[in-house]
Amino acid sequence: MNERSLPASPNWYCSRCSDVNSKGLLGVGAKNVVYLIDVSASSCRVAGELAGHRDLVSGFSFCQHAEQSHVCVSASTDGTVRFWDADNKTLIREHAAHQSPVSAVHWSPADKNLVVSGDEKGVVVCHWINTGDTSSFFPEPRTIFCLSCCPHSWKSVAVGYKDGMIVLIDVSKKGEVVHRLRGHDNEIHSLAWSPVSGEDAFCSRADDGEGTNGVSRGEESGCFLVSGSKDQTVRIWSTAKGKGVMTLKLPFLKRRGSAVDPGVRERIWLNVHWPKGRSTQLVSSCFSGELVMWDLAKSGKQKWSLFGASEGQNHNRIVFNMSSVELQDRELLISTSMDREIKCWDLNSLGCCWTLPTLGGHVYTLTFSPVGVGCLALGVGDNMIRVWNTLSAQNQYDIRSFWQGIKSKVTALAWHPRKEGLLSFGTDDGKVGIYDVFSNKPPQISSSYHRKTVYTLAWGPPVPPVSFGAEGKQSFSLYSCAGEGVILQHVPSKLSGEASDIDTLIRDTNSIQHKLSPHTDLSWKPDGKVVAVGNEDGSIDVYEAPALKQLCSIQQHHKIINALRWHPDLDCPPELTGLLASGSSNAIVFIHDLRAIIENPPEAPVVLNESYRRLCGHTAKITGVAWSPHQPGRLVTASYDGTAQVWDVLEEAAVSNYRGHNNYLLCVDWSPVDPDVVWTGGKDFTVHEWKVSKQEFTKPPKGKKMVMLQERKTSSKQQKKKNRTTGGSGGGAGSKANGEPGLEAETVTEKELSEGEDDEVKSTTSLEAPAANPELQRKSASAAKSKDKTDFHLLKKKKARSMLPLSTSMDHRPKEELLQDCLTLASIRHSEAPPAGCVPGQGDHIHLGLFHDRVALYRMFQAEEDAHVEAGHHDSVVYLRLWTGDLQGALQLATERGELNDHLLSVAPMAGFEVWSRTVEAYVKQLSLQEQHLKAASYLLSVNKLYEAVDLLRSNKLYREAIALVKARLAAEEPVLKELYTGWAAVLEKDGHLSAAAKCYLAAGCSFDAAKVISRKNDVSSLKMAAALARVSGETVLAQSLALRCARDLAAAQDWVGAQEVLSAQGDLLVHRLHLCVAELLAVSLKDSDVLSSASCVSGHPWASAGRGADSVQDRVRDVWEEEFGVSMNSAGDCSVEALLQELRGVESPTPSANVPLRQVLLFSSLHLTRALLSWFLNDDGQLIAELWRAAAWLREAGHFSVSAEFCRLLFPDGDVGVFSRKHSKTLHHTEEEAKAAAGCLQAFVCYHRLYERWWRGSAGGRDVQNGLPPAAGDEPTRGPSESEDGSFDASVLLSEPHAVCQAAQRSVRQIQERLAAMVLQHSWSQGDKQDGPSQTDDQEAADAEKRSEDQETFLSLSTKMSKQQEELAELPDTVKMFPHPDVVECCLVLLHLRKSASVSDVVQEKAKDLLQKYGTSPGILKASQPFFT
Repeated sequence: MNERSLPASPNWYCSRCSDVNSKGLLGVGAKNVVYLIDVSASSCRVAGELAGHRDLVSGFSFCQHAEQSHVCVSASTDGTVRFWDADNKTLIREHAAHQSPVSAVHWSPADKNLVVSGDEKGVVVCHWINTGDTSSFFPEPRTIFCLSCCPHSWKSVAVGYKDGMIVLIDVSKKGEVVHRLRGHDNEIHSLAWSPVSGEDAFCSRADDGEGTNGVSRGEESGCFLVSGSKDQTVRIWSTAKGKGVMTLKLPFLKRRGSAVDPGVRERIWLNVHWPKGRSTQLVSSCFSGELVMWDLAKSGKQKWSLFGASEGQNHNRIVFNMSSVELQDRELLISTSMDREIKCWDLNSLGCCWTLPTLGGHVYTLTFSPVGVGCLALGVGDNMIRVWNTLSAQNQYDIRSFWQGIKSKVTALAWHPRKEGLLSFGTDDGKVGIYDVFSNKPPQISSSYHRKTVYTLAWGPPVPPVSFGAEGKQSFSLYSCAGEGVILQHVPSKLSGEASDIDTLIRDTNSIQHKLSPHTDLSWKPDGKVVAVGNEDGSIDVYEAPALKQLCSIQQHHKIINALRWHPDLDCPPELTGLLASGSSNAIVFIHDLRAIIENPPEAPVVLNESYRRLCGHTAKITGVAWSPHQPGRLVTASYDGTAQVWDVLEEAAVSNYRGHNNYLLCVDWSPVDPDVVWTGGKDFTVHEWKVSKQEFTKPPKGKKMVMLQERKTSSKQQKKKNRTTGGSGGGAGSKANGEPGLEAETVTEKELSEGEDDEVKSTTSLEAPAANPELQRKSASAAKSKDKTDFHLLKKKKARSMLPLSTSMDHRPKEELLQDCLTLASIRHSEAPPAGCVPGQGDHIHLGLFHDRVALYRMFQAEEDAHVEAGHHDSVVYLRLWTGDLQGALQLATERGELNDHLLSVAPMAGFEVWSRTVEAYVKQLSLQEQHLKAASYLLSVNKLYEAVDLLRSNKLYREAIALVKARLAAEEPVLKELYTGWAAVLEKDGHLSAAAKCYLAAGCSFDAAKVISRKNDVSSLKMAAALARVSGETVLAQSLALRCARDLAAAQDWVGAQEVLSAQGDLLVHRLHLCVAELLAVSLKDSDVLSSASCVSGHPWASAGRGADSVQDRVRDVWEEEFGVSMNSAGDCSVEALLQELRGVESPTPSANVPLRQVLLFSSLHLTRALLSWFLNDDGQLIAELWRAAAWLREAGHFSVSAEFCRLLFPDGDVGVFSRKHSKTLHHTEEEAKAAAGCLQAFVCYHRLYERWWRGSAGGRDVQNGLPPAAGDEPTRGPSESEDGSFDASVLLSEPHAVCQAAQRSVRQIQERLAAMVLQHSWSQGDKQDGPSQTDDQEAADAEKRSEDQETFLSLSTKMSKQQEELAELPDTVKMFPHPDVVECCLVLLHLRKSASVSDVVQEKAKDLLQKYGTSPGILKASQPFFT
């Protein structure tokens, strides 16, 4: 028979934790070990392990190059990357380049010396095994989930991240990012490269608008990459283009005879694998463990084929890793899964070749069936029972798993001695049940639960009160021993009934009055006549059935009994039938010969102090013993020293020692068919089959193995918090290690599992309740730190400080002194005079105060108080005073020390109301200092101090709680309530929580403040809401003001409909609606002329676009006002023109500026246009022309030349400002000087724009001057339909000599001011006033000033000239300065340029030349006018 073993389960939620090399050697990462398994198409065998990592193995990869296929690499969450020789199972090199847990590793298929790894912080490290060098890159600050090296180029590496991003990097260019592949929206679980170079086409549903044929042929520069993600899709990417070419959605396969689990989609792990040589076929995992083969070249909807021809071949939980190898002309695929099975598949037939079960927890117990030969039962810490047919010829791993009804670690098993297939089990949570392993029925569960872990199960004859079976038919009861020290008898046929405690029968039969020692083990003699019971104190009691009369007590061991086993009766010499083997925590195995006592029972129990044989050699506690059923006197023992030892009992000789496990052994049993084979299980999650004759060693190691295990235990304890994940709200969180669920200390204390349990890696729940949140399981060991403190507390509870330390310490003296204390106490209690110098409760006899009278107790309390005060434990002093009844003193001390607590407050009323009230006030101060203000306020309420509680909350800015308290306890009109609301509103307003502040103001009755607060944000929605709030609250003036602000913002954004709706919601805002109507019509007209962009308009009214181009702007406005707003010359009341104009005059219009945006400029211009139109209705021509001039001035002064020109054309299509409306026959007549001046100015600018329009139209390249500058592209005004091609205009209006004089004087003033400024600046430099020195710009200005000052002008002469020019300006009429004309000199130049291309009269030419000679004195003008005078 070949030696077999079951390895630990592969780690979960790792992208690449298993790999196979070309020779068929499979490496699987499990816990912190890599198991090596020889695989073939027909079988597998565990070949060894690579141990050395301190934490979970998170990645594993073989070198795929033939010459070094035996070399492999593993990565761990301990941050290290290790290189191994798999043939020799030795470490080659270790790299610690990562500072965080490593999450992925891959050996480059293209370069035998390159290994790439990535960690959870996003760092990618390249390891060069030939030189030992490393280089680190940081392509993205994201958590790496997986990575894969390109098989065709060593430079290319694909990295998958937690957020769904895939990045292609070039490691030859320091990790430079080549492409970022975006498409997945969740974790990237796996990446795989196409085994074929290039990107040949295949039939696809292409992404991103690709054709149906995918990528075109011939693109050899790239390679396809496939990715699997938690978003349930498989995507294929073109690495040449950096984009997706195909998306495959997973099929949801409903299992036969089972319902769809709605949680399956949340637990998905999507692994992908692209087998070698298959360019159009790839394998992916699916929702429930199915594997599917995708045919990328296949057309139609179903591109996949399912692995596993028959039911049960597939995995039944999600698959984490896949790898393939070609052996013996067969392509094999190896997969690992959450169901703790490793499966081998034939890629051609898609059938399962073999299955290797693995173990996800400690192997607590194993036992062979006495009836079913070769049937081995395993009790494992992953909440499952395995039953292994070890003699199966077809399948050497013929194992069935049982998990129904267990839900906890299986810690004890026992086969029925007569009925085949009947298996009893005990669990970590105290459950006892019976399985029929040959049926599909759920187990029978006993209704009697143990409080702690079940240690041992045994079948034996029934004892009272259970009745015997029928005559001639032997019956059996099931006995269970658990951690609380109780042995229960269960009736198999009546498990629903209450089990009986055998201690009752033992006491009654043996008349025992004292307390029995807690039991830890039991073993029935095979003939059922006697039972041996092991106890916690190390004693072993032997009882005779059925009355359980005690025969003897064995007092050899001094520590807890862990294992008992009687020698089998079959085929053995009579002298051996009474041998009992016992093992305890003191590492020695004792053999007891009880044959004489059993055959001749004594009348009274005897005590045995000598053993028959003594087996020494183990260096740690004994956890299991088993007699050989083949050779009499042959015994095997399992120990915490990590070895199993075979003994020749009669010779007291060590025969063979097995050292194959790498952790503590927990159980052992002998093969029932092969005398040379032994089976062992341990805390390394493995079961080993080994031969006694093939072992190298005969004796246990002399401490070395134990030292190694202790070191491993210590390092494991240091890593314990990292390796353990916290149970989430759903209770389904696990870790990468496929281990067993959390185990409390009580479950294994004081027995074979009492030591070293801390090194167990906490992990996921059982298969019945798989992990619900893989993201929590995906978190690395280093992420879970302080969150595990609760679990750690359960594992090792800290002992509470003693209230009576002095008297307690007296109980830890030598044994002689303790015995003397008993004699002294007896003397005190039974004699009138105590011994000399003995005062109970004082001095050396302080501890006796607890056992004497009250006076002695009080003396002891006083001494304890003094000790607590000296040690600073004042809380203990308080409790001692409470116990003595000094309640007021206890409260006073706690108050002085600031150590009051809830318990003291709860007992304070016993001292009276005043004491209680003072204590509450003191506790409130203490809580306030500790910033527990809510609790302090609650205590103030307990003494009816409501206002003080409110003030406390308010002073600490707990306004919400204070308001709730006031509203709940006081009247609604309480003034303090308004103060709280306004105070809270001020705080919220300061912090920027404006909506909350507004609610507070509303609750306080301050509607005005609420609206103002909301409007502070100054956006449209806030202003609209503030206006509505103010209107509802009756704040009409504020509501209208806010509505106007909101409407202006909407109008500036050209949301005309929204602006009108805001204004219409408020009353008495008709004139502002008229203003916005004019603005909208003006904007639409300008857009029709292409001087404004039409793309920015948000909304508009139908009437704004109706009848475009038919009438002038003013005529269209008048029609819309009458039709839509009901405003006409005959309107009365609030809608009368006089009232509207008076209201509109109250709206301020700022001074025109060049820094105002065009949209605002149009609003200001339309405001003046609205006033002009209302003046038209009143026949006030003077006001009309003045407002028209202001409307045009806004556009002109803001610098919008083309908009100004179009505005003038829209108002005056014929170019005559005297004709305002032909449709309504309106001409302007001016009698006042100011109105005439305004009309003249407006007419001058109309002619000015027409002058430039004629120049642009008549000159092919003459765009030379526009206010002294060339006109911008697109600024040419559009000629109106009413203008003829050669239409004339009166150019003489442009040649106004008064305005020329004014403009010349203004130019002179500006020049003088510049010279004076330069002179002052130069003077300040000469005085050293400018400490940092002049700037480059200032130097240039100074140089220019010096050039202009060649005539040595003085400050006085310049001041004189300035005064002279200002006097000239003062003498000019006010109308000239109030209504300026276009630059006269500029107009003269343009007219002279047009004298040939246009009909300019000689009179006009002569006047222009005359004005140029008089006022064109600047050098630029002189140069430009020179051609006209030569």
